Amino acid sequence: MKFVSTRSKDGMKLSASEAILKGLAEDGGLFIPESMPSSLPDFTLEKGAWYAMYSAIKPFFEGDELEDELERICRSAFDFPIAFHTDDGEDTLELFYGPTAAFKDFGARFLAYSMETLLSRRGEDLTILVATSGDTGGAVASAFHNREHLSVKVLFPKGRVAERQRRQLTGWDGNVSSYEVEGSFDDCQRMVKEAFMDTSLTGLSSANSINLGRLLPQYAYYVWASSMYYELYGRKPIIIIPSGNVGNSTGAYWAKAAGAPIERIVLACNANRTIPDYLESGEYKPRTSIETLANAMDVGNPSNMERLFALFPTYDEFRRNVSSWSVSDDEIRKTIKEEWEEHGHIICPHTACGERVRRDHFPSQPTIVVATAHPAKFESIVEPIIGKTIAIPRSLFDIMHKESKSREIAADYHLLFE
Repeated sequence: MKFVSTRSKDGMKLSASEAILKGLAEDGGLFIPESMPSSLPDFTLEKGAWYAMYSAIKPFFEGDELEDELERICRSAFDFPIAFHTDDGEDTLELFYGPTAAFKDFGARFLAYSMETLLSRRGEDLTILVATSGDTGGAVASAFHNREHLSVKVLFPKGRVAERQRRQLTGWDGNVSSYEVEGSFDDCQRMVKEAFMDTSLTGLSSANSINLGRLLPQYAYYVWASSMYYELYGRKPIIIIPSGNVGNSTGAYWAKAAGAPIERIVLACNANRTIPDYLESGEYKPRTSIETLANAMDVGNPSNMERLFALFPTYDEFRRNVSSWSVSDDEIRKTIKEEWEEHGHIICPHTACGERVRRDHFPSQPTIVVATAHPAKFESIVEPIIGKTIAIPRSLFDIMHKESKSREIAADYHLLFE
């Protein structure tokens, strides 16, 4: 299995390990598989979620230097469950049982263990740059903390993350440093890309969803979830994914391309309408992000659109395969309230975007809404709506009570290396 750049598919072809360490292709493109696996694994949960993930990811590492270590890496990285909240086929895939109570724990932990193994073998060190609009940075900081041969610089927009998210971003020491950037998430993401393109800087890589190692676990849980859904109901699900930087959605599209039983993939966006507007107009216009209640999705220029454009290179192909709707803050509040009053089910603002799209556009259809974060991370939003205190997961409680450390900087990547 080889991986190529979105910008030069006939150019340099790298192994999975090489692509993971490199992060971004030399031409500035993102790594994508040269081809998809030709068959899907038979799943069993008897060995736990980690084994299901390992079975799905394994074909991408055939002949790779990590092939013999992959089972150990998956056992270590995925030591928490994947769960369905079932509701007669209108189900919710809960991906927030990891250490930082967000779906990004899957990709961040896999990436951290993979990189540490590779760097230990090579006797090399890497500095990881990660831009975050909320959950990514906390998951990366947790996953990479005290990992050998690795240091991490986390960039997040000042004043634009929830307080509990901020605690997850700044409660670290040792090899993890946090930076509050004067600007938006898009400024943070731009800083990371500019640093990568600066030839005077060496030993850099990424833990954002631009890194292949983040997407392969997301591919894996969509293969697993759709297979389990099909086995349970005998129907292919429409998967509705809260979408910001579009990495999670890309994993689902890769799963569908590999033959996973998925009927359709739908991107639920907040008031940042870059993707819905493209589908309506045919003109792709990245723009400055807008602050919303679903802050981890506040992205005006999604990096992984480059991967979706590689899958669907013409506008007609894109429209045939991609659906997307925008959800306002008022609709997010309404959906959280309805889901609690009708089902006793507490959801976060991001999950509410997916649930709103299901209620408005796919009622009574075979669907999976992806629950991306634990609602306790957004207590200041959710608790007043439902009139109830949300129990805090132990892992989140522990991080919240660590000493907060960060540095405020302007949106200039050079300041990260002073």
